Amino acid sequence: MERPFHPMGRPTSTPTGTQSIDRAAQVLVHVLETADPPTVGGLSLRLGLPKSTASRLVGALERQGLIQRDDGAGRLVPGAVLQRFARRETGDAELVELAAEALDRLAQASGETINIGVPSLGAVELLDQRDSRHFLGSTNWVGRRVPAHGSALGKVFYAFDALPVPTGPLEPLAPRTRPAADELGLQEVRACGYATAVEELEPGLWAVAAPVRDGSGAVIAALSISGPTVRLGRGLLEQLGRLVLTEARVLSTLLGHDDRKRGVA
Repeated sequence: MERPFHPMGRPTSTPTGTQSIDRAAQVLVHVLETADPPTVGGLSLRLGLPKSTASRLVGALERQGLIQRDDGAGRLVPGAVLQRFARRETGDAELVELAAEALDRLAQASGETINIGVPSLGAVELLDQRDSRHFLGSTNWVGRRVPAHGSALGKVFYAFDALPVPTGPLEPLAPRTRPAADELGLQEVRACGYATAVEELEPGLWAVAAPVRDGSGAVIAALSISGPTVRLGRGLLEQLGRLVLTEARVLSTLLGHDDRKRGVA
C-alpha cells in the first residue's frame, strides 16, 4: 500500500488527479534543481514515494519530453522540450555560430548537403545548412521539422537519449526499410557513434549523422550529411560517418564536452 504523500510536509486532501499533478511537478522540480542527476530510486527516497509511483511519474514526464535518462545508470536530466526552451533566446544562435566552421568543412569534404539539427518532441528541427554543390540534392531544410522516425538525425537522438524512443509499431516512411527506432539499430548507432538512413525518410535519399554533446555530456544536437542514392557509392556511408563523427566531436569540444573525462562522444 502506498504511503500518504504530503507536498512540503503538510497534510493534503486534494483529489487524486490533482495530487498526481503535484507529485509529477515535484519530480520535475527535483530533476531540474538537483546538481547530481537522480535515479528513479533516488527520487523515491528523496520524495518519500513508493518506487512504483516514482517510476510511473517519471514515465509520464519522459513521454512528454520533459525529462530523459542520461546514461546506462538511468540518471534523470531535463528532456528535449526543456532543453529546447532553455536554448530559445540565445542558445540556437550560439550553436549555429559555433557549428559554422564544421558545416563548412563537411560541405567542402563531401560536396553533399550538410545540416545541424536539434531534438524537438517527436521530430528534429533543422537550424542551419550548407547546400550540396550538385544540382540534385540542394533542397533547403532550414527552419523545417522532419520526423525523427526514419531520419539519421532522429536515430542519433533516440540512441543517445535526446528523444524518448516511440513505443509500439511504427510504419516505415519509405519502402524497403526496417523501423528506424528498433533497439538493434540503436545499439549499432551507439557502437559506431553515428547513424545512417537509406531511403527511410523518403525514397532516393540517404543520410549519415553524429551526436553533438554539451559540457554535461548530454546530446543536444547532431550534424548530418545527406544526398541522393544515385551518388551513394560503395563504402561512402562509412567514410562520411567517420568524417561527420570527427566534426561532431570538434563541435562538442567547443561546447565544453571533454572526451577524456567522460568517455567517447
